[in-house]
Amino acid sequence: MAARWPELALCAFAVLVGGAACKTEERPRAAAAESVRLTPRVSSAALPASTAAQLGASDREAGFVAGKRPTRASGTAIVVAGERFDIGAPVVLWSDPGGYDAYRETPFFARDDGATAPSTSGKKRYRPGRGLWSDPASRENEPAPGEPEPTLERLRELVDQFVLHYDVCGTSRRCFEILHDKRNLSVHFLLDLDGTLYQTLDLQETAWHARQANPRSIGIEIANMGAYPPDDDEVLARTYVEDERGVRVALDANAKLATPGFVARPIRPERVRGLANGSELEMHDLTSEQYATLACLTAGLAEIFPRIELDAPRDLAGRVRDDALSDEEFAAWHGLIGHLHITDQKQDPGPAFDWEQLLARARALRALGVGPVSAPRE
Repeated sequence: MAARWPELALCAFAVLVGGAACKTEERPRAAAAESVRLTPRVSSAALPASTAAQLGASDREAGFVAGKRPTRASGTAIVVAGERFDIGAPVVLWSDPGGYDAYRETPFFARDDGATAPSTSGKKRYRPGRGLWSDPASRENEPAPGEPEPTLERLRELVDQFVLHYDVCGTSRRCFEILHDKRNLSVHFLLDLDGTLYQTLDLQETAWHARQANPRSIGIEIANMGAYPPDDDEVLARTYVEDERGVRVALDANAKLATPGFVARPIRPERVRGLANGSELEMHDLTSEQYATLACLTAGLAEIFPRIELDAPRDLAGRVRDDALSDEEFAAWHGLIGHLHITDQKQDPGPAFDWEQLLARARALRALGVGPVSAPRE
């Protein structure tokens, strides 16, 4: 079993590498964990006090203690080129019960009348494999003739951006319904209000979520109702309500979170106002559970894909930018990136998103370091 550290109750950052994925009905299935794991090079006692405190704080805020973990999450591993990597956060794969399967070429959710929408049947919502992001052929729906297989080694050369979106749907279930069934689009990860991470595709595939970033990126849709002008109060007022404990998300009966009885509360009770591509907007922040899982995933992706740097685009004053990059800046950027950095028509992940908190947590996890050791087959 992977090593456990008290400082990382949620994010015990042991990485399990498994065997090849198999396919059922042309949909890859998750591989079984196998022969190699990764464990820390350094003791947490050797970390600066601020780093250890950051890790402890994220776990306490998230509330991931015995009995509170999402019950639908069947593991803590994501899948890359058929291999499992344990990020230490609750993960539901596309092949798991309760997972969201972007390999399906038909609508995922049944219509009320039981019919299937013919316009969305028999079509891929993603591109198999990865092409060079600078090659126009990589933007086609199918791999070009002679395109190399998307091995882990090749992916580590190609993938250098992690794109963050808010979903404007409120829950991962609703987001997948809109993306897959209605828009014929895809994204690698969905992050629900309770911190459950849903992986819909192996990261060897090109998801359709951010246009020119697609061939070189991994994308995530974070459950959040998004940002609005200060004089447009309807959605936020309807979605975020107050009770005796503060502000909570008002979920409808179809929300179906993985954690029974979960009450979603923004990590900050007040709305946050700020700029996004020149527009003044207000929004509520993510939940503490979302930040905790996102930090685990971000640290894990930076370990798996060395070209993804743990930083976001910044201005000359060192602040994370709130506007779109130029074509030249976009081409040169390797790291985390918001949808608003890719196009001036987008605002996500929005002014409430705490870039510095996420980056500090992810860097703290990476500061532990990892190195391969032999482990028995499980």
